[in-house]
Amino acid sequence: MSLLSDRQKEELHKSILEYLHANSFTDAFDSLKLDAGVEYKPDPKSKYAGLLEKKWTSVIRLQKKIMDLENRNAALQEELSLSPAKRAALQTDWVPRAPAAYVLTGHRGSVLKVAFHPTFNLIASASEDATVKIWDWETGEFERTLKGHTRTVNDVDFDSKGNLLVTCSSDLFIKVWDVQNDWKNTKTFPGHEHTVSSVRFMPGDQQIVSASRDRTIRIFDVASTHLIRTISVHSDWVRCVEPSEDGRLLASCGNDQTARITDPLTGEMKMELRGHEHTVEVVVFAPVNAYAAIRELGGIPNRDRSKRPGAYAVTGGRDKTIKIWDTQTGQMIRSLAGHDNWVRALVFHPSGKFLLSAGDDYKIRVWELATGRCVKTVEAHGHFVTCLAWGRQAPAQSSTNGTQVNGAAADGKAAEAEKFVNVVASGCVDQTIKIWLP
Repeated sequence: MSLLSDRQKEELHKSILEYLHANSFTDAFDSLKLDAGVEYKPDPKSKYAGLLEKKWTSVIRLQKKIMDLENRNAALQEELSLSPAKRAALQTDWVPRAPAAYVLTGHRGSVLKVAFHPTFNLIASASEDATVKIWDWETGEFERTLKGHTRTVNDVDFDSKGNLLVTCSSDLFIKVWDVQNDWKNTKTFPGHEHTVSSVRFMPGDQQIVSASRDRTIRIFDVASTHLIRTISVHSDWVRCVEPSEDGRLLASCGNDQTARITDPLTGEMKMELRGHEHTVEVVVFAPVNAYAAIRELGGIPNRDRSKRPGAYAVTGGRDKTIKIWDTQTGQMIRSLAGHDNWVRALVFHPSGKFLLSAGDDYKIRVWELATGRCVKTVEAHGHFVTCLAWGRQAPAQSSTNGTQVNGAAADGKAAEAEKFVNVVASGCVDQTIKIWLP
């Protein structure tokens, strides 16, 4: 007994006939037409043209989605079977695992950077298509596009309260967008003489620091847009700049194959970190809660219990390695090898136990800091992975107006003690962003 109705049979036969005719399978076309007793005259404009291919690809997509959901369901069932204590430990040490919860599409060029809003469930993405897009990471929904730059947008960063967004571009400009004023572009900073590669808010949010292909690092006043200081410590393109947690140090890296630690108040170089054999793409300071693991990795005596921000930094480069440094001595503590191509992104796990990296081998790797071992590899994208970000969000707090937005005060003020949430975003040359959730 057929599972298809007469109408469905007719549609199937005609779509097969159209497919056979379009591919010049004349004998098969004539045989099916005769055997099925169907009168059909091929017409490339009919609803049957391409119908078989469309149905076939839809089935494949659905099968893949079903398999992904089954894998996710199995993982969740396994998690539910654990004791509460083990489940809590699993949440604390959570790292991304396939499949991603959402794949965000909409950019028309490579996605180069992603940044999480510190209060709301939003992320901003910067792209080669000269736009910034805003997404809701909790639902995977697109929110809006910010247009203002005329060339590739290379970096994006929120201030600590999430009131402002800063972007930089190959059009030589840095722009600030007012999140609370319908994301309007309220300030534009000229000053660089070539592509602006990297931009960050300095702690306190009163200044921004940027790095450029013009070989300089520049510090600007947010309120007035005035250039405060130009720092020239690199001999080539500066790819990345990052302030320490207390704002007393800057880490930068670039095409001169070095990373450098600089005093932002004087512009004086404190330390040169030399050891990579190719362009250094990314540098990040280690958070204080990662110090114990880094000291264990390097065999550094326990008597050194300093909690000074900026004591350690990590770099990733085109030589396929990740290097961990003591910024005070310039000594390399450990070189981590495992990626099969350029390393482009680094982010520390909130627990301080792990380091996540991503690069041109399409993978996200998870490194256990205390041992230097790669403990997990995630097949993340189908092309070069350009960036990674870990979600951070202020705890819910009561508003004086009683208004709440996504579990945070509607006035946008972050709580004093910011907390991280288990969500990771990755961006790719394939023009997609992936959201990784437990």
